[in-house]
Amino acid sequence: MIIDDKGQISLEYLLIFAVSLIILIAFTLPLVETALENTLDVSNTLNAKNELSKLSNAIGQVYAEGHGSKQTMYLSLNKAMNVKISNSYLSGLYVMHDGNTKEIRLNYNSNLNSGSLFLDKGENKIIVEWPAGEDKMIIYKKL
Repeated sequence: MIIDDKGQISLEYLLIFAVSLIILIAFTLPLVETALENTLDVSNTLNAKNELSKLSNAIGQVYAEGHGSKQTMYLSLNKAMNVKISNSYLSGLYVMHDGNTKEIRLNYNSNLNSGSLFLDKGENKIIVEWPAGEDKMIIYKKL
């Protein structure tokens, strides 16, 4: 009678391979998750800066056109953000996944009063206008 030990060796090889694969996944999966979250933070921050840049450009354009001008725009954000408005810049704090914040600041020329504008997650309809006969521009969110 011939005894065949090759089946046992194959089974041991498969078990060692499976355990090694599980250990490899256990160490690399958290690293991949962290890298993905950091990449999404960078992407979302750039998106927020792009949307605030649109707002800054609209403010500058209304200021350049003078009394009676008005511009409506739609801003789409991945997270809610409070935007601080001054007569020479606007800024907003973007909260990242790990709790850190990044300030986004854009400069422009205008005669806006200082204030703030809360932008919701998703689409926001923003109106920038300089009413005829008024000294100051106004900016507001339309619901």
